[in-house]
Amino acid sequence: MTKYIFVTGGVVSSLGKGIASASLASILESRQLQVTLLKLDPYINVDPGTMSPFQHGEVFVTEDGAETDLDLGHYERFVNVKMMRHNNFTTGQIYESVIRKERRGEYLGGTVQVIPHITDEIKEFIKRGAKNADIAIVEVGGTVGDIESLPFIEAARQMGIEMGQGGTCFIHLTLLPYIPSAGEIKTKPTQHSVKELREIGVQPDILLCRGQYKIPKLEKEKIALFTNVNASAVISAVDVDCIYKIPELLHEQKLDEIVLDKLQLDSVPSADLSEWGRLIDILENPCHTVDVALVGKYVDLTESYKSLSEALVHSGIHTSCDINVRYIDSEKVERDGIDDLLEVDAILVPGGFGSRGVEGKIQAITYARENLVPYLGICLGMQLAVVEFARNVVGLRGAHSTEFMSDTPYPVISLVEEWLNSEGDLIRQKPGTDLGGSMRLGCQEADLLDNSLVHKIYGKSSVSERHRHRYEFNNKYAHNLEEKGLVFSGISKMEKLCEMVELPCHPWFVGCQFHPEFASTPRKGHPLFTEFI
Repeated sequence: MTKYIFVTGGVVSSLGKGIASASLASILESRQLQVTLLKLDPYINVDPGTMSPFQHGEVFVTEDGAETDLDLGHYERFVNVKMMRHNNFTTGQIYESVIRKERRGEYLGGTVQVIPHITDEIKEFIKRGAKNADIAIVEVGGTVGDIESLPFIEAARQMGIEMGQGGTCFIHLTLLPYIPSAGEIKTKPTQHSVKELREIGVQPDILLCRGQYKIPKLEKEKIALFTNVNASAVISAVDVDCIYKIPELLHEQKLDEIVLDKLQLDSVPSADLSEWGRLIDILENPCHTVDVALVGKYVDLTESYKSLSEALVHSGIHTSCDINVRYIDSEKVERDGIDDLLEVDAILVPGGFGSRGVEGKIQAITYARENLVPYLGICLGMQLAVVEFARNVVGLRGAHSTEFMSDTPYPVISLVEEWLNSEGDLIRQKPGTDLGGSMRLGCQEADLLDNSLVHKIYGKSSVSERHRHRYEFNNKYAHNLEEKGLVFSGISKMEKLCEMVELPCHPWFVGCQFHPEFASTPRKGHPLFTEFI
């Protein structure tokens, strides 16, 4: 029977519940337990797919095509388990499911209420997501005290009662602020956060106290006294310079032992974190430094590119390099020129939506192509590489507008609904077509061209990668671009759409329609990023 660990947060948001959950999962996995993770998001959006990256950060895409919270990316980077759509659900999904049941008459005319109907649905979703794992770590989004997360915490409370002793464990992550003028760590925010949680009916078994410094013995005993938590279960979650150090940090404080004791799991093998130690050693002792310009439009919030920045870190592990990522605003390039790119070793243009900043990205691509600077274009970065080539090398009319997708009769890049007939001519979308349902999402296969650069990089003739995009290259122009030297080195198996492009006359110039960063992990990296570096 699956046992459950519920992770809640207090005081402020963004304390690192996702990293803490993933780190604990990695320790338990090293003890040969089958672990999975779930993220419960309290917002009413059905998923984060339509939310601004500035507000929500990155949208992570699972293999089965779900747009989910970025914490699922952390989960995949720390454990050897693929997350799927059932590993993340929102208040919107819960209410949507309950309302469908009500409309079908499944509640037999009863009054539908938060308790028991919404909480029962949450419990059903949790158990479905846990499948047959030994332990399911359930991260509850938001902050204790917020009205939005109350049904999730209530459902967790009910599961604690229903499963009895040894069935559940509650971990609460709080903030321990340090006041420099007083020279003191303050425990009051943690006390109040636990008080709030207990008023809802949940007594935490373990406290993870996030702060700049390790908790002194007296403060630890004070926290234990006022929160009714054993002092040994008050764990320091101190700031670290690398998130991959956190499993060892928590293991040293016996977090996994405390959890297993609470869950009444005996005779579990000891943890083996030697692999993490090896990775950290490589990270801290690089042989080289590489400066990468990430030219994007969401650079004011680097969480928007979380999987991307982590994939670059992973590439550093597998090439013994210190990767210095320079986040460059594409609108600034558009406005002020390419001066910020002159000293970098490589240029990466990531995905994005809309025309804002597009011309700045195209300028960066032109600089990379003409000056033989290694270039990696992802999703929109690949599409713009094609547009730049069509515009500046081939001179195609359909590539000259900033609104390059739809201003001309035959755009180089086309909406999926504005699809193409067998000759590559544009077929306008039908009135009322829902653009939100048009995206290519999740894993799809592509064939790689023999003897191409990407064929050599992957070492195989086909790949399966995750997609998240709405536009496609217009095959009508493939011959024009190939004549001038652009190689279409990856083609989707089913739709015969462009998946990868490269320039053989360039030291390293690759664009991919998919998002390889979603598949990168510190232990394995990803061949595209590794070879790029």
